[in-house]
Amino acid sequence: MNIHLITIGQKMPAWVDAGFAEYAKRLPASCALKLVELPMPQRGKHAHIDQLKAKEAALIEKVIPKGALVIALDEYGQEVSTIGLSRKLSQWLEGGQDVALLVGGPDGLDGRLLQKARWTWSLSKLTFPHPLVRVIVAEQLYRAWSVLNHHPYHRS
Repeated sequence: MNIHLITIGQKMPAWVDAGFAEYAKRLPASCALKLVELPMPQRGKHAHIDQLKAKEAALIEKVIPKGALVIALDEYGQEVSTIGLSRKLSQWLEGGQDVALLVGGPDGLDGRLLQKARWTWSLSKLTFPHPLVRVIVAEQLYRAWSVLNHHPYHRS
């Protein structure tokens, strides 16, 4: 199974790339984490948010692997504990299909992507900058994997 973290936004600071890469490399091939970065449509003073979100959705839809389980990251999604996420990860691994984690641009995901999602995940009630979300997701997936595999990384 591959987990595809599909994000709007490119050219991240080096610390973001390094943080994401550190946790992604810790995951085994059976649970590989792959980053798909998509360009952010240009925003002007008079940009229409719904049109921008629709453009982002079209970009995202093109790269969702066929047959992948779609998970949307959204501020109104369900918050889970580390143990809860490890249960989700276990289900994904048992299902055997690829997983597509979707992260929209600054205004969130278009409604049609939220409708496609089998689960909507909120990392927190706090708002995080998009670059940090990549690192948090990678770390939390590694932590969830470590729980499932009784690895000492997660000490509850």
